[in-house]
Amino acid sequence: MAESFLFNTAERVLEKIALLAVEEVRLAFNVENDLEELQDTMTRIKAVLLDAERQQHQNEALRLSIWKLRDLFYDAEDVIDEIECEALRKEVVNYPSTSIKVRCLPSCFVPLAFSSKMGHKIKEINKRIDKIATEWDRFNLGQQVDNRRVIHRETHSFVNSSDVIGRDEDRENIINLLKEPSDESGNIPVIPIVGIGGLGKTTLAQCVYNDEWVIKLFALRIWVCVSEEFDLRRLLKEMIYSISKKTCDDSKIDTLQTQLRSLVKDENFLLVLDDVWNEDRVKWIEFKNLLMSKGNLSRSKIIMTTRSLKVASIMSSCDPYVLKGLSHENCMTLFTKWAFKDGDEGRYPNLMRIGEKIVEKCKGVPLAVRTLGSLLFSKTDEHEWILLRDNEIWRLDQSENDILPVLKLSYHYLPSHLQRCFTYLSLFPKDYLYDTDYIIQFWMANGLLASSNQNEEWEDIGITYFKELWLRCFVQDVTDCGSFYRFKMHDLIHDLALKVSHTECLTVNRQPIKVVEKIRHLSFSADSPLGVPQSLKKLKRVRTIVVPPLPFSTENRSIDESFVNACILNFKYLRLLDLSYTLLEELPESIGTLKHLRYLDLSLCRRMRKIPSSICKLQSLLTLRLFGVPLIEVPENLQSLISLRFLEITTDALLLRDIQPGCWSALQLLHLSKCDRLESIFDGMQHLTSLRRLAIHECVRLISLPRSLKFLTKLEEILIGGCPKINLCMEAEEAEDQDLHLSLKTFSISDLYALTDLPRLLLEGSASTLQSLHIACCKNFEVLPEWLQNLTSLQKLEIGYCPKLSSLPEGMDRLTALTQLKIKGCRTLSKRCGRVGGADWPKISHVQEVEVDLWWSFQSE
Repeated sequence: MAESFLFNTAERVLEKIALLAVEEVRLAFNVENDLEELQDTMTRIKAVLLDAERQQHQNEALRLSIWKLRDLFYDAEDVIDEIECEALRKEVVNYPSTSIKVRCLPSCFVPLAFSSKMGHKIKEINKRIDKIATEWDRFNLGQQVDNRRVIHRETHSFVNSSDVIGRDEDRENIINLLKEPSDESGNIPVIPIVGIGGLGKTTLAQCVYNDEWVIKLFALRIWVCVSEEFDLRRLLKEMIYSISKKTCDDSKIDTLQTQLRSLVKDENFLLVLDDVWNEDRVKWIEFKNLLMSKGNLSRSKIIMTTRSLKVASIMSSCDPYVLKGLSHENCMTLFTKWAFKDGDEGRYPNLMRIGEKIVEKCKGVPLAVRTLGSLLFSKTDEHEWILLRDNEIWRLDQSENDILPVLKLSYHYLPSHLQRCFTYLSLFPKDYLYDTDYIIQFWMANGLLASSNQNEEWEDIGITYFKELWLRCFVQDVTDCGSFYRFKMHDLIHDLALKVSHTECLTVNRQPIKVVEKIRHLSFSADSPLGVPQSLKKLKRVRTIVVPPLPFSTENRSIDESFVNACILNFKYLRLLDLSYTLLEELPESIGTLKHLRYLDLSLCRRMRKIPSSICKLQSLLTLRLFGVPLIEVPENLQSLISLRFLEITTDALLLRDIQPGCWSALQLLHLSKCDRLESIFDGMQHLTSLRRLAIHECVRLISLPRSLKFLTKLEEILIGGCPKINLCMEAEEAEDQDLHLSLKTFSISDLYALTDLPRLLLEGSASTLQSLHIACCKNFEVLPEWLQNLTSLQKLEIGYCPKLSSLPEGMDRLTALTQLKIKGCRTLSKRCGRVGGADWPKISHVQEVEVDLWWSFQSE
């Protein structure tokens, strides 16, 4: 993992050094010359890092030097972060009135001892990196471009149909797609088969390619294994060889395409492009245009296999055929074929019972079944089978064509920043339901999100990273939840994450621990005692502590305060501390010493009643999650957390004092939940100038929203639910209210029993941006306002269980962007919106998708 991440780590550290380039800061800490020296040496080493990564597998001395360099880069980052932490701390000045003032950092405020200490640390790092740079001069390393590619793989068109199990239906589905007539555009249809490595995409393509019906339908069948190199010249040569079985040595593209035309003539053909990785649309269009030059291709088809939905979308306008795993029954048939000699399985019923559990580990992936079956071939000792059953797949020795090496090709093809983000997902258990709100904050805390655009928010970069992993099939079962996504990882992809991260990430369980001293990220599994074993206390550079919730349980995990104390005492460089879903009753005051901490999660620690005031010393904190923590008091100086971007809080206290200018100015999300004494949102909301999402749930005394929300021009989403006393009437009152340019995209409310009006000021102020409006379970809401017609960007309107709402307003036909309307549980309104005879149907007949539950409306008549 060191080699995969080193280039990305170097980029991140250099970026941080550049951010400290402000003369005022460098002079304040008296480290200007030392930082410049470090920056110059790191830049020189970074230039040859990619060549070092390439050569290290043949050079043991270089490999060891790379490991030393990794640790040095991390240590350099720790020192730079320490300077940043001190600078942030000096920005915040607390006065007796508990108000907060933000000011610049003058050099006189930096203690001489601290400045001297930092200078000494950087000098030590410079000595270490100079020594490594001298070593590297002997390796004759050159500069290379970061152009990661997978190792070239060869596939062929032949398949023995008797060896293929469980793909008959998939074969028929693909053949039916081949039978479909082409469209009139003249484009050659492309059928993408998509799935993770080892799922059987190539095998399925082979089955189709050799099917008797396909042989009769297509005069020519052409098989090309594309692999990583989508090179036009090579593809043409491969196609010529596939047709003529003769090698073509000519290298001129014009000659090659002429020769291909003479072979194809006017014949229809099936072209299989197997194992495609190309994400360059220009290369695909160039290749497609060359094929189109062959004449009328209306009867020809292309099948392509890929591990990437992104590749599929580039090459085809058709929906991809996403290949699923085999059934357990089919997997057992395949496993038996590879684990036993013909017919021997009947002699070993005990082994077959163990085999059932082994096959479950494969999660329907045939290559994994074959891999594990092959490892057991001709072995009849139950002990060996049990060892395999109880072992993690990623720990098993495997050959080049077995499951994990095949999956690892996908990993190697990822850019280095996505490799880092992917591997940290290994800290969570299999079958874990991730959500992007959590994971992106997790990545952010570890400094994994980078941007070349200063106006791009980290949260947006994180969503982009997630979508890239999704398109490359590293995550599955993705659910769009509006402003975030929930997803899972296939067990074998999780095994891959464990494999590539084991030198930096460690999951602690009841098994004896073999500790690599440079481990930096710890997760404590469900069966592990929550304590810090002696073997872990030497891991002084740990950055992450995660205590995942108990799987498939609503119970919280027991935790001892001594565990938290040990973490704080031993791991001074912690960036992330997740103690959510535990029975922790108290957070120690010493939490304030973790000045590097950027993420603190205490969600659903239901026994905790207060948090220590020392938490306000954590000026680097980006994420604070106190959802479901029944706090009876909140520290007065919580606003001193000036870097905070994500805040979830539950409290019985009066919550917060008025927000002061300059405080929480970076806050992106504010979620207030079960704040039972909260009657009105605190004043000063206008100072939350970066706020994009506001969520309020089950605040039973809350009666209104503050008008100051009209100043939050970046606010994109408001979610309010379970607030029975709130009414949202908010009309324009001043001249400045008439021409608001707000940015709301989503407005969702539910269970607001006192609601009679919608906030006109906010919604009309967002008329050009509002896309989704959701109203549910508001039993006294009677009338949709006439000004609804002004929301010209509205795309989705959902109304549910508002029994007094009886009609739609006039002017609905002006909502030309509206494509989806759902009405549920509104008896009278549902009748009026019926397609046949509904009085309001003419108002909405232009909407593409109208869903009205007429059955519910009439069932009680």
